[in-house]
Amino acid sequence: MSENRAPKNHVFYRNQNWTYPRISRGEGIYLIDEDGKRYIDACSGSAVANIGHGNKEIADYAKKQIERIAFTHLSRWTVDTIEQCAERIAKWCPGDLNHVYFVSGGSEATETAMKMARQYFIERDGNETKKWKVISKWNSYHGATLGSLSMSGTLERRRLYEPLLTDFPKINQFYHYRNPWNAKTLEETSILAAEELEREIQIQGADTISSFITEPVVGSAAPGCHPEKVYFDMVRSICDRYDILLIMDEVMSGAGRTGREMASDHFQVKPDIIALAKGLSSGYTPLGAAVCTDDIFNTIMIDGTGHFIHGHTYAGNPLSCGIADKVLKITERENYVQNCAKQGEYLLSKLEKLYDLPIVGDIRGKGLMWGIEFVKDQKTKEPFKKEDQIRGQITRACMEGGVVLYPGGGSVDGVLGDHVLIAPPINTTKEEIDLMYEGIESGIEKVSRKL
Repeated sequence: MSENRAPKNHVFYRNQNWTYPRISRGEGIYLIDEDGKRYIDACSGSAVANIGHGNKEIADYAKKQIERIAFTHLSRWTVDTIEQCAERIAKWCPGDLNHVYFVSGGSEATETAMKMARQYFIERDGNETKKWKVISKWNSYHGATLGSLSMSGTLERRRLYEPLLTDFPKINQFYHYRNPWNAKTLEETSILAAEELEREIQIQGADTISSFITEPVVGSAAPGCHPEKVYFDMVRSICDRYDILLIMDEVMSGAGRTGREMASDHFQVKPDIIALAKGLSSGYTPLGAAVCTDDIFNTIMIDGTGHFIHGHTYAGNPLSCGIADKVLKITERENYVQNCAKQGEYLLSKLEKLYDLPIVGDIRGKGLMWGIEFVKDQKTKEPFKKEDQIRGQITRACMEGGVVLYPGGGSVDGVLGDHVLIAPPINTTKEEIDLMYEGIESGIEKVSRKL
């Protein structure tokens, strides 16, 4: 039975069991409610607000752009803002990922990548091709649409809609803390996880597989988890050997979030398609994108039919593209990616102190994208019971102290497991990290003492 805590109005809120403070404005790393209470947005909403809230330069630009032109449909027109944004994104991406298909968010971006991979093989090999399956992973989240949810490996999100989903093959994540191979090192976990991809390809038959989708640094499903470089060395080689496209889901980790332009850069890997969203526009407008290589673009659009059978009304919205281009331009000018790397190291040096609290099991991440997993027993890694609602307790305790985290769970078996994502704006300062950490430590310590 619902606790019915949400405000009584006409909004269909996401969770009726949550009490929603009403935010009146944002300012830098802060969200400020109507009573004047200031919250440090230590998760940027959901790793979205990369350059913080209330940026006057973005606001002034958006006003002028709205007055100039708000909407055109990409099936008939092009606009300078669309072209400029695509050019900038291509420069941020590795290798020859030079062609940007704009959409409105992350779910659309990963689903676009899936469709792009399918049409690539049809254009290349003909309608008889059997290559359509996407191999993905457990403990992954690629979006909420039926296509993107089919690729996702979070049981709690999938279970209700299971009859509607495509049963894509899944393999184990490079989730070292709870790896199924009893590997002792992250490198060993990385190697074994990559080998599992090859085994699954052989089981399914390479002639049925179009692509493999993976996050370079895991987002909400197991926040902060990442492999050693050897994983992507092996995965890239395996995909090439079996004629499979590598899709990198950087919806959460891209656009500077991990201290590099793209999280793929940490591993010196060039995917065939990158899915982007969230920090791409810093939340100032909804925007996502699927970015592909010259080969994929040429096969479909130059040497093939020249028509990508896919589209959304807001795909290539000139206002959204203009705002995103401005966000990335500011990020470049102010060296925010470099700041993210620097402050990420500093944040980790502070977060590691949390291991002194008995409920903190694992801390992992890169840049300003960190996950903390909570356990009942540090030695055995035993998770809390679901009814303990640990993620909710910690979220509320930190919010009471003025810090907002992004909670999640189910990483142990689809039901059990509690964690939070810490992902403040990438222009956060050292002094703001100190304030944020004080609130995080205080909130977790409060819950730990209570337990």
